[in-house]
Amino acid sequence: MVEIKRLTRYYGKHPAIRDLSFEIRDNEILGFLGPNGAGKSTTMNIIAGYLPSTSGTVTVNGFDITEQAAEAKQCIGYLPEIPPVYPDMRVEEYLRFVAGIKGVKRSEIPAQIEQAMERLNITDMRKRLIRSLSKGYKQRVGFAQALLGDPKLLILDEPTVGLDPAQVSEVRALIRDLGKDHSVIFSSHILAEISAVCNRVVIINKGEILAEDTISHLEETMTANKQLRLTVAGEKDKIIRILKDVRGVKSVSDIQDMGENRFQCVAVLESDNVRNEIMSVLLANDCSIVEMSMAKLTLEEVFLKITQQGKKRSGIEALLEETPEQPAES
Repeated sequence: MVEIKRLTRYYGKHPAIRDLSFEIRDNEILGFLGPNGAGKSTTMNIIAGYLPSTSGTVTVNGFDITEQAAEAKQCIGYLPEIPPVYPDMRVEEYLRFVAGIKGVKRSEIPAQIEQAMERLNITDMRKRLIRSLSKGYKQRVGFAQALLGDPKLLILDEPTVGLDPAQVSEVRALIRDLGKDHSVIFSSHILAEISAVCNRVVIINKGEILAEDTISHLEETMTANKQLRLTVAGEKDKIIRILKDVRGVKSVSDIQDMGENRFQCVAVLESDNVRNEIMSVLLANDCSIVEMSMAKLTLEEVFLKITQQGKKRSGIEALLEETPEQPAES
């Protein structure tokens, strides 16, 4: 559906994005995740044809966004972070205006407006001035204008910013529903938003892609490296030495807690063998296990590790090899 190849954009001598390449498939909801200032909005504006790139190409449904701009833009519905609404227009009036700009056939405009308003649950607001609407309803009007013309691609830039929890839930449900009939690229700096609605995620920071993977594979990979929390009765140095010698234990760190000897182990746990061996070795050396619990890296910890490490990877396995600086909760 959409192919982005080696996309680069400079502002003066400063590169906002550098050499971005990824694709958006048919009827896929792609998450575009990164901290504020990572280059998400710049990328969205280039894909939408609102901003030229310094180099690289964007192809939408077979049309180059630069060379065949009119044809490409007919395939795109765009909702910027700030909805492009006119406060002194009424909702229906504004949608009719946008439909005309998009080149929707005059005979089809009434039906498309009704369909968009119904889908966004704003039919009762049709005669209201946009300036009098709440932020949530203004966002719905912005969604409605993006749907006019029945575009194949929807570009949603931070669509839940500033909404209350109930409105966020509604937007998530709407995006999931839109993904049945459209390809969607959804940018956010909030990991929970991406994981709630997206099939696949591209992680960007400082203008570069750091990782690209499916949400399910992120979660599956996280189960490969788990952390064991141990409270052990015995001499601390001796316990650490014993744990480090167990095959499969990648690192051991000491956790100070109420005078007890507590430890954090990062191990590859493909089976129960590592846990069983830890228990056997400690008991054989007269070290009693008071408590053992297990945790895995959260999505938030993976995201922080990727963005802090700042190295481009095709997957995330290598990014999970090191011990997290902060212990995970069990």
